[in-house]
Amino acid sequence: MKISILGAGAWGTALALALASKNQLILWGRNRQMMQEMQSTRNNLSYLPGFVLPPTIQATADFDAALKGADLVIIASSVSGLRPILQQCLPYQLKQVVWLCKGFEEGSQLLPHQVVRQVLGDQIMAGALSGPSFAQEVARGLPCALTIASTSPALCQQVVTALHGNAMRVYSSNDVVGVEVGGAVKNILAIATGVADGLGLGLNARAALMTRGLAEISRLSSVLGGRNETLMGLTGVGDLILTCTGDLSRNRKVGLGLAQGKSLATIVEELGHVAEGVRCAQAVKTLAQKLGVEMPITEAVAGVLFDGVAAPQMIERLLARDARQEIH
Repeated sequence: MKISILGAGAWGTALALALASKNQLILWGRNRQMMQEMQSTRNNLSYLPGFVLPPTIQATADFDAALKGADLVIIASSVSGLRPILQQCLPYQLKQVVWLCKGFEEGSQLLPHQVVRQVLGDQIMAGALSGPSFAQEVARGLPCALTIASTSPALCQQVVTALHGNAMRVYSSNDVVGVEVGGAVKNILAIATGVADGLGLGLNARAALMTRGLAEISRLSSVLGGRNETLMGLTGVGDLILTCTGDLSRNRKVGLGLAQGKSLATIVEELGHVAEGVRCAQAVKTLAQKLGVEMPITEAVAGVLFDGVAAPQMIERLLARDARQEIH
């Protein structure tokens, strides 16, 4: 199968490496110089150094060459980059597209599948590929399980055929909303648990934040039309556990930095990569308020990120909330 991956960051490159043994891969990136260096050195020195690209992966900045003859297009951009890439794809009349980003679009508060529908219409076969996955581990060939979510059974089968095998397992779901909400909000919760860990509040506090955070995910997902059982799977509990506890989590690192009193600008500069939970926090807070969905942890994280609330004060506010029934 000829697969085009649009986005040559860490995750796009890692996925290309995972698929290269049984597919022909084109890895596209905007930066012409970076892509030329990647093609010549066979290494993504900017975002995923230390992993040699096999001959089955072609790195290019030529968008036309990347899409020509592609059986499957995978967009490996941030949420903010999804719409511009989709608009660039319009002249090519894609038949099927998959995206890897997790979050809500900042200005519109739309989920990725809604952005895809706005730009490409309803006729294209489209789906979200999500689940607990750090790029470094995928690139190393360590075991990983993902979910392809789409209302098109044919697309799900195509993605499973292309990706499933070796150390990667791929499951399918038709609950696109549940999969996307789980993948988006867990990044916000990873910032919260990073704050708690950075303040030395202990493992009990981390477990409480994760569990109550899952309740927030469930409430928002239900209102938007997702199914709660989806959140018990890879793209809910699975991704939440990984992102809130794993040392490779960028969003958790944001929380750790905030606990140390660092500014958001300093933290982002030190990361050198996108932490989706930062932009997502404000979008989810706004959406939850519009929908009347109670999401106190999300509101607290947004307060620290954008309203000047100190990290210890965020924890104090959460602890000061009134007691209530656990399930409501």
